[in-house]
Amino acid sequence: MTRWRYAAATDTGLVRGTNQDAIFVDSSLAIVADGMGGHAAGEVASAMTVDRVYEGFLEDQSIEGLHRAIEVANSDVLQEARDDPNHFGMGTTVMVVGLTRDSSGVTSPTMFHVGDSRLYQLRDGALRQLSEDHSVAEEWVRMGRLTPDEALTHPRRHQLTRGVGVEETIDIDVMSINAQPGDRLLLCSDGLSNELSADTIVELASPPVPLDDAVYQLVEAAKQSGGRDNISAILLELDEVDLAARPIKRTLGTTPPPVAVSSRPTSHRAIRRNRWLTWRLGVAAGATIFVVVAFFFILHWYAYSTFYLAPENGVIGVYQGQPSGVLWYKPELVASTNFSSHQLRPADEASLQDTISEPSLNAALSYASYLHAAWQASQSVAPTTTTTTTLVTTTTTKKG
Repeated sequence: MTRWRYAAATDTGLVRGTNQDAIFVDSSLAIVADGMGGHAAGEVASAMTVDRVYEGFLEDQSIEGLHRAIEVANSDVLQEARDDPNHFGMGTTVMVVGLTRDSSGVTSPTMFHVGDSRLYQLRDGALRQLSEDHSVAEEWVRMGRLTPDEALTHPRRHQLTRGVGVEETIDIDVMSINAQPGDRLLLCSDGLSNELSADTIVELASPPVPLDDAVYQLVEAAKQSGGRDNISAILLELDEVDLAARPIKRTLGTTPPPVAVSSRPTSHRAIRRNRWLTWRLGVAAGATIFVVVAFFFILHWYAYSTFYLAPENGVIGVYQGQPSGVLWYKPELVASTNFSSHQLRPADEASLQDTISEPSLNAALSYASYLHAAWQASQSVAPTTTTTTTLVTTTTTKKG
């Protein structure tokens, strides 16, 4: 049997006006969701995700059950964004640690992860990051295009490559946690991990520091280091641990619905007609069709293979296609954000006028949100200091 004790805390930080983080923790489930999107939409996305994951886990405490719960959260956040224009572009990260039950009845800790919220394991004064950030900068680190130090200050370190409520399909990192009694697991939003070094986290969160004192100290230290984002932390200490009989470490995608395949019997007339074609004529016709189809396929793919940001009726618009068009293929407006094209830093506004290319709709929306957030951070915002240390089953607050 696996058992843990827990403590949690969340705080608006010193720059943001609201807290769009949402957290939940009890004796078998821990969730951190870091919302994104203007007009309090990030708060809606993170709260909805926490609720759906909790509800799904109550119904089915297996790996499959938690995976389905996150898929449901993704669908519901997308639907809410479609139904309410004020929530357009909202999304959230999600970090989940649940005590999942296998077919033999053994419960073991399992991580489910989308976005750049993190999971750390503390043991014997050492810190190990169990999750991998789904951000542009961290993807480039894994590809060798950036060093870890360069990623810390790269302008795209906050631009997500995965998120709940961003696309119809969602990829979820799932991993069995190899833990032992006495280990501590820290779930946190990037408002904490971006501000604190590994050494500081180890010093503040390791035993014998009590759990409630540890989460309070972590949040306060993140604020003292800048507090530029909302800050959330859940700290678990494992008293007993059962390990999974069949450990899993995979990225699970959304299962597509089955495609119905219909078949029709070939008529005798069609068979006779096919016999009239000689072998050479068939090869020549097939080759010609292939070349024509390939040409139009490649042309269409290239014409719409990229997305870009540009001003659109006073807001930041997202277009799909090449800015200047390709032959008869013209760029199409696929999304209008809620972010004013004039509420940007001067250099960013100039870049927007020249268009800003992005590889996907997800990346374009995330970068638009980043540009607006950067402008907000550049304004004079009165610091707010509100700290909440939680030792109850649910804590959900707002992040801006």
